[in-house]
Amino acid sequence: MAVTQQVPVHPQAGFFGEGPYPARRAVIAVVAILAGFGLTAIWSAPFVDSVIGDSVANGLLGYDAKATPISGALAGTLFAFVSGLAGSFTACNIAAFGAVAPLVGGQAGEKRSPFKPLGWIAAGMLTVSIAYGVVVALVGTSMPQFSTATVKGLSPRSIQSMVAFGVVGLVFVLMGLIALGIVRNPFAAFTRRHPAAPHVLMGALIGGFLIGRPYPLFRIMFRSAAEQHNVFYGAAAFALQSIGNIVVMAVLFLVLTYATGGRLQRWLAAKPARIATVTGAALLVGGTFTLLYWDVRVLGRLGIIWFPMVSW
Repeated sequence: MAVTQQVPVHPQAGFFGEGPYPARRAVIAVVAILAGFGLTAIWSAPFVDSVIGDSVANGLLGYDAKATPISGALAGTLFAFVSGLAGSFTACNIAAFGAVAPLVGGQAGEKRSPFKPLGWIAAGMLTVSIAYGVVVALVGTSMPQFSTATVKGLSPRSIQSMVAFGVVGLVFVLMGLIALGIVRNPFAAFTRRHPAAPHVLMGALIGGFLIGRPYPLFRIMFRSAAEQHNVFYGAAAFALQSIGNIVVMAVLFLVLTYATGGRLQRWLAAKPARIATVTGAALLVGGTFTLLYWDVRVLGRLGIIWFPMVSW
């Protein structure tokens, strides 16, 4: 019979918390990493970006989002939110769904508003996205994204994407290993004093998606903000893009919180090691996918290394 490591349950157990942890944590980690690898291999960017993303954006805006120029700041801010929402399921945003499990797990055994952790995620996310929007407005078209130079097929834009998403992916993986108790949390004392810190960090990582995002609709908004040199427009557009990115994730979390009548939270609280399991697995799948897709698979697509990919 499986025995879990029994240690005091912390409100953030399973998410930079202190256990209890599942007995087969190594097996869970390997399965989650393999799931992230499999998702990377079968992912179809043309289907997700064009069939889903473009269709959603065109339907909400009422015009061809790619073919119609942004006419001004008001149109640009609307475009920013809609394109962020349309890009919810793109490869550059899929890791955001890794936050759902920590959010649901944090509600287990806790009678508190689910909007509070969402607020902390939004705080971390908006801090990064607004700051980057201001930088884009100030620097303008001198940003690496506008360079046409290439080295072995890699442009400055693709290199920036690899660095940005590589860092995000590594942090997600590390958080997943900490959640499972495989890696010791070096900030345990800090997170005990500041239990909202993991949510703020998660939000900052989601905001960081914009630093490397190559999604075509995002690039249209990016160029608009860079060309206008208006820091208020840049800040607002990038903030709304990020908010659009997490709308579906937030709705999913609220549905799991309210629509189940608390059954999911009670199931998790019944055996607190389950919180570590679902949280760690979700973070590892999202982190592995982000790291492999944006670093390893890119090199495979350019023929620099071999990486298995299913074309469809």
